[in-house]
Amino acid sequence: MAEAAHSGQHAAPAGSRAWAAAAFLAGWLVPGLGHVLLKRWSRAAVFFVSIVGLAAVGLWLHGKVYDSHAADPFEWLGYLADLGSGVLYPVAQHLSIAPDLARAAGDYGTRFFAAAGALNLLCAFDAYAIGTGEKE
Repeated sequence: MAEAAHSGQHAAPAGSRAWAAAAFLAGWLVPGLGHVLLKRWSRAAVFFVSIVGLAAVGLWLHGKVYDSHAADPFEWLGYLADLGSGVLYPVAQHLSIAPDLARAAGDYGTRFFAAAGALNLLCAFDAYAIGTGEKE
């Protein structure tokens, strides 16, 4: 506590780790929701639009959405990245758009959806850091 006061940072109030974990989980499930819980409205809107936009473009380009039955380590990493998109992942699985990897657009679509998942995880960690008081 003395170190936090000395370095100019604010100490997190009691119970904030649980609140930060809830913000992380909410932010992972629905892009931007963790920041809504923290009343960071503009961040929530930017993150929601960015992540949903990336995922939508990925699906529009007929990118591949990986499942848990990966054949090699790179497909497994693709699955983890896609899973990072939270609720967008089961929506994409439900839409079951046939991937078109014969064209460059399909490959780009695969990367766009994976980028949406990776960005969503980063935003969820950002919500956690704000919730704990480590970040303003």
